[in-house]
Amino acid sequence: MTTKQIQKLKSPKFIQQIESTLKPLEFLDRCAKDYGDIFFTNSFGNLETLVVSHPQDIQELFNPVNKILDAPGAANEIFKPHVGENSLIMQDGERHQKQRKLVMPPFHGEQTVNYGHQICEITQQVMQHLKPGETFIARHLCEDITMTIMLKVVFGIEQEAKFEKLKTLMTTWLSLTSSPIGASILLLPFLQKDLGAWSPWGRYRRLRQQIDEQIMTEILERRQQVQSSSHRDILSLLIQAGYDDGESMTDIELRDNLLTLLNAGHETTATSIAWALYWIHQQPEFYHKVLHELQSLNTPDPVKIAQLPYLTAICQETLRIYPVSVFTFPRITLRSVNLRGYHVASGTYITPCIYLTHHREDLYPQPEKFQPERFINRKYSSYEFLPFGGGSRQCLGQVFALFEMKLILATMLLNYQFKLEEFAPVAPTRRGFLISPQGGVKMSLAVDTAY
Repeated sequence: MTTKQIQKLKSPKFIQQIESTLKPLEFLDRCAKDYGDIFFTNSFGNLETLVVSHPQDIQELFNPVNKILDAPGAANEIFKPHVGENSLIMQDGERHQKQRKLVMPPFHGEQTVNYGHQICEITQQVMQHLKPGETFIARHLCEDITMTIMLKVVFGIEQEAKFEKLKTLMTTWLSLTSSPIGASILLLPFLQKDLGAWSPWGRYRRLRQQIDEQIMTEILERRQQVQSSSHRDILSLLIQAGYDDGESMTDIELRDNLLTLLNAGHETTATSIAWALYWIHQQPEFYHKVLHELQSLNTPDPVKIAQLPYLTAICQETLRIYPVSVFTFPRITLRSVNLRGYHVASGTYITPCIYLTHHREDLYPQPEKFQPERFINRKYSSYEFLPFGGGSRQCLGQVFALFEMKLILATMLLNYQFKLEEFAPVAPTRRGFLISPQGGVKMSLAVDTAY
């Protein structure tokens, strides 16, 4: 069999980095058009990386039986300023497996269900601040909700003064990298120069230090309380959890993993809900169909809400059309492998592209159109639909994230009527590491809002 040559992007590395930072989806669409579903790019920092998007390639790579890939923490160096070097994301091999095993349980099973009512209550509390007729930005509102859920459900912060201080610090810190230009200090390491408190990187580092101090204080206090209290927040559960050898997480490991959970579960979920609100209000037939399904419930029970098929399809199609994360985490090949006739050498950095897979015409006809029925009429494999990544680095909070997304959306739609104030199509744009609706989606609360 003739081995096919994998093409490399012809533009200079710095041009690729700038294009992928400022206009990531346009960059990827052009790459797919010019080079197909497998190509080399230099857009990831200093790494030459093989980008794949064909489900057959992804299945071959992620199949645990094949043992083709390693997921080294060093490949995620670009995330270290945001999550810390002791984060699960930065770990390798056995340490990664041990930490993942410890962090995962609070996000699954009965624990997730226990948080359902709390998520609905927090959504209602934040929504009550809106006034009928008032215009708002959907992403801002959703970020307020998900940040509150993070600080109360995950961090377990109950005291109002502590909550407000940490919320302000984190919101300010995350906003520094929210624009495509701001994100460049994370995506282009050569810009990470501390030139004082008013320089972009200097301000970023000082805010991060203040956040670290607040979190470490909270961890210390919680350790003293946890044995004698009934705290069921995720931080308390992690403090009580132990590795197989009886050891528990250090304070620094707890801090970095709390920041990881914040970064992985705050803006991501908020952005997805903002997109969902946009799509279902832009095309009213989707709104009426999902509202009818929600109103058919005798009681807004969180478990029953999470099982609704059309609401699930709405959320899945939202995560398909503009996945908040464009790529999975990078991997490295442990041995050479043949991908549909293309030879990939051992030691190659490789990353599946979620966005390009989700926009394949052969999988999703008219992929640019929002069509929830796709997920009613067909079940997609984890190699065709992978909004939370795959393999050993698959998002461990994906069950919680989808549960949270459904409950927030359901609580909003059951209790309030909204009007979309966007008259032109909303375009996707970079927001930090994520893909977000440009402008955040402008909406208003209907004057006659209660059902």
